[in-house]
Amino acid sequence: MPVLFLRLKFITHLLHTGLLFLGAEFMLLMCFEKGEICFQRDALRNFCLRKLVTLYANTNGTLREVTEKPFKLERDIQKLFEQNLDTVMALTLVCSEFSIKSRRIDTLAFDDLTNAFVIIEYKRDKNISVIDQGFTYLGLMLENKADFIVEYNEQLKKNLKRDQVDWSQTRVVFISPSFTEFQIEATNFKDIAIELWEVKQYANGSVAIHELKKSKSAQSIKPLAQQSKEIRQVIDEIKVYTEDQLLATTTPEMVELYEKFKSAILNLADDLDVVPLKYYIAFKRRSNLVDIEIQKKSLKIFLNARWGTLDDSKGIARDVSGIGHCGNGDYQIQVDSDADLEYIMSLVKQVV
Repeated sequence: MPVLFLRLKFITHLLHTGLLFLGAEFMLLMCFEKGEICFQRDALRNFCLRKLVTLYANTNGTLREVTEKPFKLERDIQKLFEQNLDTVMALTLVCSEFSIKSRRIDTLAFDDLTNAFVIIEYKRDKNISVIDQGFTYLGLMLENKADFIVEYNEQLKKNLKRDQVDWSQTRVVFISPSFTEFQIEATNFKDIAIELWEVKQYANGSVAIHELKKSKSAQSIKPLAQQSKEIRQVIDEIKVYTEDQLLATTTPEMVELYEKFKSAILNLADDLDVVPLKYYIAFKRRSNLVDIEIQKKSLKIFLNARWGTLDDSKGIARDVSGIGHCGNGDYQIQVDSDADLEYIMSLVKQVV
């Protein structure tokens, strides 16, 4: 069933409560085959509000509420994701039920974009500590790198080398129909590689999947990590990058230029996520569409398209299809000013 996710940003002033919500988001899920529409509100964690989800079936202009159909078993969630891992998370499935050192990993996946392993765990029990279990799995991987390499090569019939894996980009993903406020707050640190994804299925076969984003005010876990040797060892090796970290390497002029291009890109589409990675900042939906590499005196903009597929009448892009580069796609544009901003956005618009 074709599904399109659109995020519509809005500002809501709650007069009765005196609370002002800025930058909250709605997620609109449209299933074109049956005309279903799902509005999901991701309430700000600062106010400890939960998401409200209502799915309607549209029959000739009449909306009929579609009831949620709870998953009976964790295995049902696991099967759904493993069969659609590339579609939903842009990951490659390595294996299911990977056992190591008396522990069992539900799903072992690999992220070809970051060259890193991803551990996925499925939960229906709300009583588990995702933070403790997450760090346990991260530590397990770092202590047994060779075992993960062997499993990857045996399952995918490849010859991956240890130095080809970016262990600093390893992460753990927990997937559940819902998480408690405690679980969400416990993982709301900007520099821990633990993600929470919620999934719900409905009586008509529709499925809604949503990643819970960390709040913009999320703090660092480093002060707390000093109390735990295990956590400290993990965060010393596994890195979660921020825009501020990448922008700290350049000049104030380039920071200002980046902000101009960032704003222009986000104005082209409401459903783009900004994801800082090790070498660049990605603008993505399911996969990267535009990447910006921050340099001392310029920005390198990569458009994720095959060379020759975009209409670049001015010829300002460079073909990097046969050259090693950090960003995705064959198009590279290097800028040190906003002189061509409007024209470059006409190229970006062709990929977003």
